[in-house]
Amino acid sequence: MISSEFDFPSYTAGAGLANGHLQSILPSLFRRVTVPYERHRLELDDGDFLLVDSLRAEDEEAPLVILSHGLEGNSHRPYIQGMARHFHQAGWHVLAWNFRGCGGEPNRLPRFYHSGAFGDLRAVIRHGLSLGASRIALVGFSMGGNQTLLTLAEPDLEPEVMGGVGFSVPLDLAACAGALAKPAQRIYMRRFLRDLKLKIADKAERFPDLVSLDGYDHIRNFKQFDDRYTAPLHGFYNAEDYWHRCSSGRALARLQRPALVVNALDDPFLAPGCYRSSGQNSSNLHMESPLRGGHCGFMRWRLNQPLWSEQRALNFAQALLEQRPASASSRTRPASIEVA
Repeated sequence: MISSEFDFPSYTAGAGLANGHLQSILPSLFRRVTVPYERHRLELDDGDFLLVDSLRAEDEEAPLVILSHGLEGNSHRPYIQGMARHFHQAGWHVLAWNFRGCGGEPNRLPRFYHSGAFGDLRAVIRHGLSLGASRIALVGFSMGGNQTLLTLAEPDLEPEVMGGVGFSVPLDLAACAGALAKPAQRIYMRRFLRDLKLKIADKAERFPDLVSLDGYDHIRNFKQFDDRYTAPLHGFYNAEDYWHRCSSGRALARLQRPALVVNALDDPFLAPGCYRSSGQNSSNLHMESPLRGGHCGFMRWRLNQPLWSEQRALNFAQALLEQRPASASSRTRPASIEVA
């Protein structure tokens, strides 16, 4: 485990909020946070693009935080805008990026995104470097947390990346797919499949030789969806191959930088394998399992005030800064950017 300087008071739920489903649903429905993003289009080497929203700090030499949302989320979800606001008010630059096809505009290619597609996060990191960032922290939620941890385990990770935080991370994708297939989680599964149907319908219209919407309404779980769409579109043999190769729990022992993983024990999306891993003895890993918090929740009744998760992430990132003082120079790389 990493040093005690990263310690922070554990999350405790407010009165009447000790329920994982309430924690998971209420902030999404009733939290209202708006930040003045500036949107950019980041062109990728494979001909596709990402939509990236930014907040610039007054101090040009301020550190940068990169925020990654969850499955079928986007940079405007309350948990992302809340985190962006909290870091920006503390003097950080912010980049909140959208997975391919999640920023309100379909992406160009047949592929879209998946839990292991951290190459796009690496592109956003390089974009941050091109803007002059010399100290970078990563914060990801759920699928974005999985991508964040996989990135932090990369041996060629950019040295400017200090470390990162993952909230509600599906460390074991297969087990989490099984958990969400249970009848008790049907409300979440239906919503995911409904939202994903819009993307599949668009792909089927533009790439009819590769994607078909026929029979989509018979899909009931991620096993069926990933077997039919995620795996073939992204080069995996089947859903099990995808889950095995992209589960971040297998990467924790290889973490190159400090990483905090916060998974609530009442998270309805997670399975037992998300609270332990073969990497628990890694000097770069710090795992916290609050009794409450739900999935990307960690709320109290004042929903529009900073959440515990936002305070926890900033505390961890500020501790990383104390270990990594500002350098006199930073690398810059060219990037193709257009205002969207």
